[in-house]
Amino acid sequence: MFSSSQEEHCDPSKDPVKYGELVVLGYNGSLPNGDRGRRKSRFALYRRTKANGVKPSTVHILNTPQASKAVSCKGQHSISYTLSRNHTVVVEYSHDKDTDMFQIGRSTESPIDFVVTDTVAGGQEGEETPITQSTISRFACRVVCERNPPFTARIYAAGFDSSKNIFLGEKAAKWKNPDGHMDGLTTNGVLVMHPKGGFTEESKPGVWREISVCGDVYTLRETRSAQTPGKLVENESNILQDGSLVDLCGATLLWRTAEGLFHTPTQKHLEALRQEINAARPQCPVGLNTLAFPSMQRSRALSSLEDKQPWVYLACGHVHGYHNWGHRSEQEPNAQRECPMCRVVGPYVPLWLGCEPAFYVDTGAPTHAFVPCGHVCSEKSAKYWVEIPLPHGTHAFHAACPFCATQLSLTQACSKLIFQGPID
Repeated sequence: MFSSSQEEHCDPSKDPVKYGELVVLGYNGSLPNGDRGRRKSRFALYRRTKANGVKPSTVHILNTPQASKAVSCKGQHSISYTLSRNHTVVVEYSHDKDTDMFQIGRSTESPIDFVVTDTVAGGQEGEETPITQSTISRFACRVVCERNPPFTARIYAAGFDSSKNIFLGEKAAKWKNPDGHMDGLTTNGVLVMHPKGGFTEESKPGVWREISVCGDVYTLRETRSAQTPGKLVENESNILQDGSLVDLCGATLLWRTAEGLFHTPTQKHLEALRQEINAARPQCPVGLNTLAFPSMQRSRALSSLEDKQPWVYLACGHVHGYHNWGHRSEQEPNAQRECPMCRVVGPYVPLWLGCEPAFYVDTGAPTHAFVPCGHVCSEKSAKYWVEIPLPHGTHAFHAACPFCATQLSLTQACSKLIFQGPID
């Protein structure tokens, strides 16, 4: 499917074990300028040929900056908690033969397996945004997968840098737990939401939580980077399940398990649905010209509009070809247009097929469009995403189109499409 470049961690002699995939919300099957190396819209996690996981071992309590530097230079993984200028707790981590670790962040340094940059709503490429404006941490989080069944995946805030260290400075939220172990939060935090009932049309949104550096679950802080942590949530865990969302403050990732992906539509299936719609020869009810959804490749790139491109009046769902009448506003030509079929006034936009299979909760026909962007998917998938509040900025949440990250309309988040068949 998209996995041709994702085989670097597996043994070619036998089928590798796939733990799951992380898919960035806001991209329609690939990055606008194409997937390149570790920078792509989705990342498959396979069992590595050699385990690279780590687990906590020795704890050092140090009273001089020099001593903490000496410990962190030993070449072992470690997490440093700076409590004051002369008081640092360093927790050393030793090799864990039973787990694989995958790191996600904005940095392009070698410890990062999956490079993620800020998602720009509307499907535009975000690489032009100066890196200084990014709110995603360079070493944002790590996913640790058990190498043996059931291959449990756990998420932790912060990733180890090129020196194998995680530093929580004086200003970072950190504390000592009742059992004595240190823990903390990253500047903008790593938020996780597990849907209730997995990733199906029946499931409902869960509650957004924050994950600590050691993988404990906390209620959200008052604002994203507040100094005071939320409350510990003892009956919830950092185990990722099919459909879990991970927010890195600038990009949101969807976790799909290998089992869950087995039930999603394939690229071939989505292409067959596109061809089926086009084979029915839907017509513009006014111009009577035949309409056709562009190829998946063109839909992914949001490239220039085609002559047969279907357009929709979002307020009513009537699908037309492009025409230039019915304007109600000179300033925004397509914001207020009157549908010739039913006279309802509303936005008039081109339709694009949703090409990222991981965002579908079923294999149904593409019958619904998100408002206001016009991305099309199955009814159950549209209704699922309409209900999911995604973090936005430092403390707001709103539903968004998974294919382009555009905020959905509060009054009408999706529209049922009404096609007119050929008259002959």
